[in-house]
Amino acid sequence: MVGKTTRRGLLVASGAAAGGFAGWSWAPGLSQLSGVPGIGGEPPSDTLLNDASQLSATPIHSHVRPTARGDALIAAFRAELEAARAEGRPVNVGAARHSMGGQAIPRNGRAVTVDDGWIELDTAAGTYRVNGGARWSDVIDALDPQGFSPAVMQSNNDFGVAATFSVNAHGWPVPFGPMGATVRSLRMVLADGTLVVASRDENPRLFELAMGGYGLIGLIVDMEVQMVPNLRLMPGFEVMAAADFPARFAAAVKDPGIPMAYGRLNVDRAAFFQEALMVTYAPSGDQSDIPPAAGSGVMSHLASFVYRTQVGREGMKRRRWWVESSFAPRLAGESTRNSLMNEPVVTLADGDPNRVDILHEYFVPLEAFDGFLVACREVIPDAFVEFLNVTLRFVDTDPTSVLAHSPTPRIAAVMSFTQEMTARAEADHRRMTRALIDRIVALGGTYYLPYRPHATVAQFTAAYPRAAEFAAAKREIDPSLTLRNNLWDSYLEGL
Repeated sequence: MVGKTTRRGLLVASGAAAGGFAGWSWAPGLSQLSGVPGIGGEPPSDTLLNDASQLSATPIHSHVRPTARGDALIAAFRAELEAARAEGRPVNVGAARHSMGGQAIPRNGRAVTVDDGWIELDTAAGTYRVNGGARWSDVIDALDPQGFSPAVMQSNNDFGVAATFSVNAHGWPVPFGPMGATVRSLRMVLADGTLVVASRDENPRLFELAMGGYGLIGLIVDMEVQMVPNLRLMPGFEVMAAADFPARFAAAVKDPGIPMAYGRLNVDRAAFFQEALMVTYAPSGDQSDIPPAAGSGVMSHLASFVYRTQVGREGMKRRRWWVESSFAPRLAGESTRNSLMNEPVVTLADGDPNRVDILHEYFVPLEAFDGFLVACREVIPDAFVEFLNVTLRFVDTDPTSVLAHSPTPRIAAVMSFTQEMTARAEADHRRMTRALIDRIVALGGTYYLPYRPHATVAQFTAAYPRAAEFAAAKREIDPSLTLRNNLWDSYLEGL
């Protein structure tokens, strides 16, 4: 049977769970965090916008959701920018706002969410043109019936395609770099209303600033993106010592017969980061009559239940590792490339209003992986927040983005923590995060920018040495600083 139960159901998905998508509502428990630097503190109002952290309730001036594409979307962007410049307000375009520190929210500004999933395929060129407001679910819906698949997308289908490019996100297809490596060109509106085309050949400086530029360079109208054939895939499983993972993983991702691969580490305290599981996918023999991409099934929701029962229960963490490393391989069956990626993040959402899932991600050089394991063993277990999952992915060299997190090939460690929505939990989480960043940057690694703004400015500039260059270029392109968000306000403004 072709479906999604193998990887997404029995293997408990990609560790990208968050506390759901908060919108206009005052986040539950946020009042407990008043006065904590960097989060909350504002009283409730009708003009607050939040993100997936549920800790970033931020006052805004307005939030519009244009259903537009092409010339109509360009006109909508220009109207918002003109009004913002006249009022001296910032502008930001977001999608799912799955970031966790206000990186997609303009404080006291004009927020835009584009609700139009227009997509057009060019099968001869192997590309698709996609509207700036499309989500990955829209892309799969359009490509799947034609036998194609996104070359790279984020691990869940809720997120925006242009947003993925803007945060320099990656996926778990191999051997690619970030999703931006698969973008051929884009059109965007600059802060002064100018429409530009940017690619590696045309306006390349704008392209390298916008890739991983968090919407600070321009508002993306549409993009031309690479696609690949959809495939029937069979999984393979290998359990090993954690120290052996980098060499095995590197060999797997270099194999042209393996288009998808990821890893996991055992998070049970008794064997913390001692064992690794590598899961690879190879094309099955029969590539005819590929079935439509499946959606979430019963097994995905059962996996979510197992995932949640880990909280406060070390015994359940041991059982989950047994399920993933021993039980699931016995039941593993065929799936499709699109089905493996066609999963909403809400499947793993936490329904507890007093807790929230917080993500970290670290990009570790393969030769530094042993040091990463030691750092995590020494820092994470003493934290008040609880560690639930780590997924390991491969990210190839990113030679393009000014704010590149992977200037060399990296193992991306996507970590999921759950914390109480209290000032105590937030303060301890900040302490732990800074300790991890210090250790990982010392190893030559980097941390990912869309999550809680716990890093110091010194840590930010150590991990992203071209940050001052980015800030200077942004001021030249947007001297009125119309395009702003919390990443700029917290880290880049003073550079």
